[in-house]
Amino acid sequence: MAERSFKKEVEKLRLGAGEVFEGEGILAVTKALLQAGVAYVGGYQGSPISHLMDVFADADPLLRELGVHFESSASEAAAAAMLAASVNYPLRGAVAWKSVVGTNVASDALSNVASGGITGGALVIVGEDYGEGSSIMQERTHAFAMKSQMWLLDPRPNLTSIVDMVEKGFELSEASHTPVMLELRVRACHVTGSFVARDNKRPPLTVGEAAASPRRDVNRIVLPPANFLHEVEKIEQRWPAAVRFVAEQRLNEHFGPERDSIGIIVQGGLFNTLNRALELAGLSDAYGAAQVPIYCMNVTYPLIPDELRAFCAGKSAVLLVEEGQPEFIEHELNTLLRQADLQTRVIGKELLPRAGEYSGQVLYDGIVGFLRQWAPERAPTVPVPVPPEPELAAVVPPRPAGFCTGCPERPIFAAMKLVQRELGEFHVSADIGCHLFSILPPFHIGNTTMGYGLGTAAASAFKPSEGPGGRRAIAMMGDGGFWHNGLTSGIGNAVFNQDDNLTIIVDNGYSAATGGQDILSSKADNATRKTNNPIEKAVRGMGVRWARTLTRTYDVAAMRDAMLEALTSPEKGPKVIVAQSECMLNRQRRERPLLAKAVKDGKRVVRDRFGVDPDTCTGDHACIRLSGCPSLSVKANPDPLRQDPVTHIDNSCVGCGNCGEVAHAAVLCPSFYRASIISNPTGWDRTLHRVRGAVIGWLQRRQARGIAARAF
Repeated sequence: MAERSFKKEVEKLRLGAGEVFEGEGILAVTKALLQAGVAYVGGYQGSPISHLMDVFADADPLLRELGVHFESSASEAAAAAMLAASVNYPLRGAVAWKSVVGTNVASDALSNVASGGITGGALVIVGEDYGEGSSIMQERTHAFAMKSQMWLLDPRPNLTSIVDMVEKGFELSEASHTPVMLELRVRACHVTGSFVARDNKRPPLTVGEAAASPRRDVNRIVLPPANFLHEVEKIEQRWPAAVRFVAEQRLNEHFGPERDSIGIIVQGGLFNTLNRALELAGLSDAYGAAQVPIYCMNVTYPLIPDELRAFCAGKSAVLLVEEGQPEFIEHELNTLLRQADLQTRVIGKELLPRAGEYSGQVLYDGIVGFLRQWAPERAPTVPVPVPPEPELAAVVPPRPAGFCTGCPERPIFAAMKLVQRELGEFHVSADIGCHLFSILPPFHIGNTTMGYGLGTAAASAFKPSEGPGGRRAIAMMGDGGFWHNGLTSGIGNAVFNQDDNLTIIVDNGYSAATGGQDILSSKADNATRKTNNPIEKAVRGMGVRWARTLTRTYDVAAMRDAMLEALTSPEKGPKVIVAQSECMLNRQRRERPLLAKAVKDGKRVVRDRFGVDPDTCTGDHACIRLSGCPSLSVKANPDPLRQDPVTHIDNSCVGCGNCGEVAHAAVLCPSFYRASIISNPTGWDRTLHRVRGAVIGWLQRRQARGIAARAF
């Protein structure tokens, strides 16, 4: 099984009242859910909340003891649909995924559950992947919460605060009969700390008990005329109930002095960064003892009008720290203050950037600008040194994202380059996953990407013209994206419309990009899930007639030939190549500790390494251009008559053989060789080594004598 094991961390979930829990923010959330009496949990993995799903998968024995149902959902939409269990029953349920892409996928189910409302508490945990470390488009969850009137929690990155917000989130949901979104930014997910645990609670009603006593409320189903009443209920009943609960429970926090001529309003998730900026400005310390009043919004939607008016009253100006755009909170805050006839100036995007992550440096600059304008006597006079980015850029080469050393997807695109050499360039519809790195050097392959599992659907508009000039499009898809929605929206759609394109499905054996979670086609034997369902069998079941499975992507020649056949076949209709090889990163994580232990125990271990014969290498470097493996570099040419550096393979090589396969398939050169490194060799290994050395030495001496004889 490729999934990362959290067996050790899972034991912490058994801690009882009064014991201290230590760990990461996302692990604290799993404990908080059990303390809150959650009845069911579902979700789809994705940064930065992937290991919440992994921890629950490893905690299956404990969940069974507590009567908690956990499901690793097929997609975010499937997870969101699970919240239907909380509509008619007092069941507390939680679902999780990466936002905003996951929220987009789940939007249909979320809109329905937000419209009809719920009886039990429903918590949607979203990993807010916004900022410089993100891998997706830069959008915010806030807009979706406003659109559907789902309350949005953005807890201060502190384990105690995060844990309390999970429980209060369920209570808020129940008090207002509305699903609640818990937004966890990347830093909140990975912040480490401790909190005092409480006992786990068995849910008062389990999903099995609820299924045995079905309930039905037609008014909660989104059908006319109920759907028109839902909108009124949201505004006239649920919203006021949410505002009352947040105010009564004091979910938002105050820091610093009570009275001042200025103040700062900040989203809860940005509090730590803000406090660090204030510390650099001499206005706080590492423990949050701010010298400026701060209103920390652990609930960013809905806003609490009375609290905001009270905080702003008597102040000449407040700095609003709202990351991203549009500036929803700034607009609403200005409206609230003007309605109350308060003339406090709200300073937001006029000083802080409209877009981009609010790092410590960004907030420091904003605070200094705010102080100089509204409290100049407190503005720092000595600026904080800014990293010399222009100077660094001149000497540090850029390091764009790319495939890992030995990645099995690299030879797929090397083969595609060889096909393009023969047939010309193709439109390549990319997809979410590691294969998206093919758009970068050295491959420069990939025209668009539209969403997870949508590679084939994105190529559906391209119909090859009839005749000799016709050219099929190529679509990429990963096995994770295939089972997520690619089977229906991509393959099924292509079969139905008889699209005549090629889809290459990269089958790692698990969802590699999200952490190695098992999926339907995984070859691992999973005790709690059904695996070993072949992808080719699925696509043929959908009606695909031309399908091939290649079990070793490193065979570049075979990959090239399969693509050539698919792209030139006279047969019409969609074509699918399933390219199988395990993710090298996960493989190395699994095998390296085992090999190290075997060597330590004195066992015989054989490792393959590849190299380049510098005397044979011509210095053309086509192998690098067709492979791009990080272990391929260059070194000085040993031949004094040649100036071009030769190719060199460094010690990061994992022995996948891709470089040699590429050289062979492209008919480049015979300079690549494979060497077997044997640890703890046997007597036979030593004898064989001596015999080989003697034979090779004899041949070398014979060759040297022949050269000397010809010279005279």
